Amino acid sequence: MTLQDIKQRFGIIGSSPALDRAIDIAQQVATTDLSVLITGESGTGKEVFPQIIHQFSSRKHGPYIAVNCGAIPEGTIDSELFGHEKGSFTGAHEARKGYFEVANGGTIFLDEVGELPLATQARLLRVLETKEYIRVGSSKVQKTDVRIVAATNVKLQQAIERNKFREDLYYRLNTVPILLPPLRERKEDIYLLFRKFAADFAAKYRMPVIKLMPDAEQILINYYWQGNVRQLKNIAEQISIIEKTREIQADILLKYLPPINTGGGLSWVKPDVDAQDFSERELLYKVLFDMKKELNDLKKVVRDIVQYNQGNINHIPTDDVPILNQLPNEESANSGLIIHSVKNSYTPSQKYTEPIVVEEALSISDKEKEMITKALQKYKGKRKKAADELGISERTLYRKINEYGIQE
Repeated sequence: MTLQDIKQRFGIIGSSPALDRAIDIAQQVATTDLSVLITGESGTGKEVFPQIIHQFSSRKHGPYIAVNCGAIPEGTIDSELFGHEKGSFTGAHEARKGYFEVANGGTIFLDEVGELPLATQARLLRVLETKEYIRVGSSKVQKTDVRIVAATNVKLQQAIERNKFREDLYYRLNTVPILLPPLRERKEDIYLLFRKFAADFAAKYRMPVIKLMPDAEQILINYYWQGNVRQLKNIAEQISIIEKTREIQADILLKYLPPINTGGGLSWVKPDVDAQDFSERELLYKVLFDMKKELNDLKKVVRDIVQYNQGNINHIPTDDVPILNQLPNEESANSGLIIHSVKNSYTPSQKYTEPIVVEEALSISDKEKEMITKALQKYKGKRKKAADELGISERTLYRKINEYGIQE
């Protein structure tokens, strides 16, 4: 079956390479019994892929059960998954089969698997390793033949570091990984999805289809979409119901798009860069801000000296005389100009007739190198603390150290 056939069968809209790759992996792994871990942000459509895997597997005639692990209370999750015996706890008036017993011979989809308690994770690990489990309140070992597909929007590697998720269970589940891209990385699919949702809601509510004007279409495509496809569908439904006009301009669309916190204020478009690039940009902003602060401090010092001596340069009590024509204003601080001083460039009887020298500042890369060096010296070569101080990732710091040839 082709990718297009699969998309039509399961209602998948889009043609981005990352999405096609995820579908292709799901189709290939379906014929095996390997465990699959699907990762992706909330709202990216992870629940569709276990169905693809089940329908193209030899278990397609067996049961398929989807379990939202995050929606089941911790006190009852073991009973739900593995069943319990009569009288095993308060309220257990009769024996009950768990999902692993009901889904025997089929597929069980564990959504939000990162929310499982550690004790339940140990039980799940046993199922993966030996196909065995024990009901709550029983000592009898039971067998199950179940294909496990798990999904999470939690970064499990970070959960492992915080001791919230078992590392051995992670590697058992992650035999075959499938990564679903966020909607903002599928820009070519955003307008297609919106048109589909708008047409569906027009038919559902018996009204004309809404249409985006070119300016609104650009805003739609460039929006950050933190809630991904689920958020896009929700916006399409709201506009279809509330707006009387069927031609949606940019100002109308913006009323339905919550602004995104970019760190420097609220905006409707978040920088379309990866975490590493964003960290570097923050570092450059920090460099420029510090340079501006230093220049403003220098301006104040020179202004105070001139006012104190009533403009007479011969009364300055120092051997270092700034050679100035004009002090940088607020705007020039951003351009990176630094006023240099010249030592012993005058005699007390000499009138101030020296030429003005204003040179270009050190390049941003030089300033960046200086800040990284200072941070490493401050924390005695401990990269993690230095990276935290600079506001960048440890990986970016390591690359910068190699790039600038910094000796630690």
